[in-house]
Amino acid sequence: MSSFFDTKVDYLKGVGERTAKSLKAELGIATYGDLLQYYPFRHEDRSQFHRIAEVYEEMPYIQVIGKIARAEMIGEGHKKRLVATFQDESGEIELVWFQGAQWILEKLKTNVDYIAFGKPNRFGQKYSIAHPEMEVFVPQHSEAKPLQPVYNTTEKLKRSRIDSRAIARMQQRLLPLAYPKITETLPEDLIDRYKLMAKRDAMMAIHFPENVNVLETARFRLKFEELFYIQLRLLKLKLTKISKSAGQVLRDTRYVHQFYEKHLPFDLTNAQKRVIREIFEDLRSGRQMNRLLQGDVGSGKTIVAFICMLIAIGSGAQVGMMAPTEILAEQHYRGLKDFAEQLGLNLALLTGSTRKKKRSEIDEMLLNGELHILVGTHALLEEHVQFQNLGLSIVDEQHRFGVAQRAKLWNKNDQFDPHVLVMTATPIPRTLAMTLYGDLDVSVIDELPAGRKPIKTVHRFEKHRLRVFGFIREQVNGGRQVYIVYPLIEESEKLDLKHLQDGYEAISRAFPDVPVSVVHGRQRPADKDFEMQRFVKGETKIMIATTVIEVGVNVPNASVMIIENADRFGLAQLHQLRGRVGRGADQSYCILLTEYKISRDSKLRLQTMVRTTDGFEIAETDLKLRGPGDIEGTQQSGVMDLLVADLSKDGKILQEARNAASEILEADPQLTLEQHRPILQQINSLKKETVNWSKIS
Repeated sequence: MSSFFDTKVDYLKGVGERTAKSLKAELGIATYGDLLQYYPFRHEDRSQFHRIAEVYEEMPYIQVIGKIARAEMIGEGHKKRLVATFQDESGEIELVWFQGAQWILEKLKTNVDYIAFGKPNRFGQKYSIAHPEMEVFVPQHSEAKPLQPVYNTTEKLKRSRIDSRAIARMQQRLLPLAYPKITETLPEDLIDRYKLMAKRDAMMAIHFPENVNVLETARFRLKFEELFYIQLRLLKLKLTKISKSAGQVLRDTRYVHQFYEKHLPFDLTNAQKRVIREIFEDLRSGRQMNRLLQGDVGSGKTIVAFICMLIAIGSGAQVGMMAPTEILAEQHYRGLKDFAEQLGLNLALLTGSTRKKKRSEIDEMLLNGELHILVGTHALLEEHVQFQNLGLSIVDEQHRFGVAQRAKLWNKNDQFDPHVLVMTATPIPRTLAMTLYGDLDVSVIDELPAGRKPIKTVHRFEKHRLRVFGFIREQVNGGRQVYIVYPLIEESEKLDLKHLQDGYEAISRAFPDVPVSVVHGRQRPADKDFEMQRFVKGETKIMIATTVIEVGVNVPNASVMIIENADRFGLAQLHQLRGRVGRGADQSYCILLTEYKISRDSKLRLQTMVRTTDGFEIAETDLKLRGPGDIEGTQQSGVMDLLVADLSKDGKILQEARNAASEILEADPQLTLEQHRPILQQINSLKKETVNWSKIS
């Protein structure tokens, strides 16, 4: 028999088939369980009423009692709107509706006391509320519970009269039916230790709390449970890998010694040495390695990866290294080619552009073991690419590959699961790393190579453009090269941005004697590569580009990165772009250009860039500003399955939940003890593919 929580939401009194269809299409709410776990994103104190004369713009919302003095339709076509003048004894405010205006006009009555609720906005001397919530005032309103839930909805749902209050009414009808059926999902000792509210009480209080303290207690309970089950799943996965996945023993270091003694071009940093030791311990352990290597742009991940390759090759295994773009794959290939040749090792490059004859040669050399290292793009995943003995898989910028794609590479050895080293130059905040990669061991290179000077970053406004051009001239005359990055290729009607074509013309006029490269995503790979190579060889001095160069070539002579409309980029992207310079011994610069008027969040992003070059600090700020859903790669990783926890704010709860999950699995890996029965029941009651084990089933 299907669970109560699997009941279709159509069966809830007052919903019906049409509303249910809209809820599913717009919010993904199909069942009672989905609706119960559609939590409010905030609560509003509806016990307080304001006088209109007290209203000021910074107020998050206001609630006023008054009368409609007059209401009329204003404007034509898509600008048509309903404007009503709302008065109390202290003053007046405008109420404005753009959607459903005619329907609302017919409902509004003069000389009737209304409650109007919404966010105040100021235009000149006037205040207005757009799309206020309206209801007729009756005396018992003053006795209403103060904290009212506010649910996210959509414009389409609002047009169908399914606003936040309609969702609240559904919850009010469903919760009393659900309350006796909600079972406890955590063991008693955890509930006692962390003083957690009972699950059923928390489910009631998250929607309709009696006061702020009860709301916080309910939130803590549900956040803890959600993060506990995510960590339990990841730690269980890790234990399974350790117990089941035997790995080749790779411990021969003869090539490493030879490379250190004769060919290492610079001294390794202490961070690089530490990471190599951590990886070596994994490779020789007899268990399959699953390790994430984090290192900021320019921190020297590639040389670490090469030294790990030498351990594998010395032990009789082959290495596959996969990068997300041809440009990046070619950069790795060129960077490793000299090292490999010095040691007498065979290295090949396989991309979508590789000719058929060359592909056949690579396939043959792979199968007979002559080819030691294969670097490439998604082409490595093709059926015909078969290794004699793939011992180590290295995936660079891994967030750009889906899990299924990576698994294809790991399945290219019938005897052993290859050791896996996942590399990223996108610094991941600790809370996010624990949730995204909790089943991987993590190594961090947190030190830049000796001799590297920190990049000087400044924020300049449009009025400083001539000064910026003067600085470009100075750098080019000094033999340096310059990147100028634009957010768009062509002019957009919607966004008044300086676009790449316009930028190219302006730079050509300002520097008629300076050779320029242009690179953008709509070029054919061959054209893009041709332009890149001209810049690498120093034939061009200025590269005008879109963000296609975010992950791109290494040009030590490029000392200036200018980012146009920098306020239009996310922090992580700005940091990646800045990392294109600062790779040589010269002082490098990053200039963030914007219009004078930018948003508060944009100001904070730019201030962060100017203040620090620490990728992890930048990533933490980015997480706080944008939330995990906007950080590249998190969609495919199950993080977006979070219902109530917030990784940017709940790091402490996450750590406690991970510790609790770790203790339980250490004592009882199979969860067979009586006290852990609620956990096992919860896991078993959910479908295997469900990511979030804390969900109601």
